[in-house]
Amino acid sequence: MLHGAATATGPADLEGFADAVGGLDVDVLGLQEVDRAQPRSDGADLSAVAARAMGAVAHRFAPTLHGMPGAWSPAPDPVGEATGDTADPPPGSTPAYGIALVSRLPVTDWRVLPLPRLPRRVPLLLGSPRRVIWVRDEPRTAVAARVAGPHGPVTVVTTHLSFIPGWNLVQLRHLARAVRGDGPVVVTGDLNLGVRRARLASGLRGLVTGQTFPADAPRRQIDHLLGRGVVASAPRVHHPPLSDHRALSATVVPEG
Repeated sequence: MLHGAATATGPADLEGFADAVGGLDVDVLGLQEVDRAQPRSDGADLSAVAARAMGAVAHRFAPTLHGMPGAWSPAPDPVGEATGDTADPPPGSTPAYGIALVSRLPVTDWRVLPLPRLPRRVPLLLGSPRRVIWVRDEPRTAVAARVAGPHGPVTVVTTHLSFIPGWNLVQLRHLARAVRGDGPVVVTGDLNLGVRRARLASGLRGLVTGQTFPADAPRRQIDHLLGRGVVASAPRVHHPPLSDHRALSATVVPEG
C-alpha cells in the first residue's frame, strides 16, 4: 500500500486510501508497507483506517521495523498488535512499519510467524550500468488469521517477502511449512517472486493470475493469492489510485 501514497515520493492520502479500501469490497484484506504513528502518514494507524473503511470486526498490525525512514531498527518482538476502532494509534506508540490483516468476518485465532532473516549483508547487481551494491534486508514476518467464513473456516495469511533473490524462496518454504496443518489456507501478499517460483516453492495453487507491478504499466506478477484446500472464483486484478502495485482479489470457499 506504499504507506497510503500514490508514489514513493508523494504524501500519504488517508481519505484516498480509505476510499480505495472500501472500493475493493472484500471480506479479508492483506496489507503490506503499513505505517503506524509515522509523520509521513499523518501519525495514523493505517491498519485501523482500513478496518473502518471496510467495516471490519477484527484486525492485526505486525510491525517489522520501529522508528522512522532513515533511522529504522528491527521491531523487538514480532507479535501482532490489536488496534482500536479509530485511525489514531495507541497513546505513546512508537513509529512503526509492517504488515496487517483486516477482516469483516469473525476471527477465531491469530498468529504472527517470523520468517528467516539473512544475518549479513549480501551483494546485488543493481542500477544502469549494472554495479554491485551490498544490501541488508529488513525483518520479514507473516500474519495468519483463522477466519470463520460462511462456508467454513479458512486460514488467511499475509506477508511481504524479501527482495533478495533466493532468500524469498527460503522464507516462502518456511511459511508454507508453518501452515501445513491448518486445513484450507490462502496466502496473500507481495512475495517478490514470479508466478512459477511462488507456486513451486509454496506447493500451493495460484488463485489469481495477472500482472501487478509496476502499477501504472505492469510487466510482471509478484503479488499473489495462493491456496490449498479451497475453490476460488471471480479472480480480479484491481488498479487502485494509490500504491505502486496492483491489488488482487478472489471469492474463496473451502473445498467440498
